[in-house]
Amino acid sequence: MKQLVILFLLSALSACAGTEEAPEGGDGRRSDCIQQASIRGYKVLDEQNLIVDASARKKYHVTLSRRAFGLRSSWGIGFTDSSSAGRICSRFSEIVYSDGMTHKSRERIASIRQLTPEEEEDLLIRFGLKEPEVKRVPVPQEVKGADIEELDPDAKE
Repeated sequence: MKQLVILFLLSALSACAGTEEAPEGGDGRRSDCIQQASIRGYKVLDEQNLIVDASARKKYHVTLSRRAFGLRSSWGIGFTDSSSAGRICSRFSEIVYSDGMTHKSRERIASIRQLTPEEEEDLLIRFGLKEPEVKRVPVPQEVKGADIEELDPDAKE
């Protein structure tokens, strides 16, 4: 009986250790996983960062645990799920990419975070894939009736 109670407590503690709270100051969104079947495409930002497009117009920032040399020039990437549930999860799943030859490489996914449209645009600008929108200052126009009058009666013309 005592062993069952200890086993139950250890199970509860290990389950708690596996959960992760949303980062402080965030908006409470927690996106450690993406359903593999929902992935529609990706954009490589650099050799360690990607934006993954999923169904329902969701975008995710995927960060790799280390640089994946050759990722930018790869012909395609794939994701390995961490379980039979078909979910791509941070710290457990990997990306698999090829340079177009027979050489395939793997890199572990360090983090996955769902993006708002503004956050996606900021990432694209930060990594040089999009130009920031520059607000144009209107050209000053001449205003009629704003002539300068001389108030000194002794002034010569």
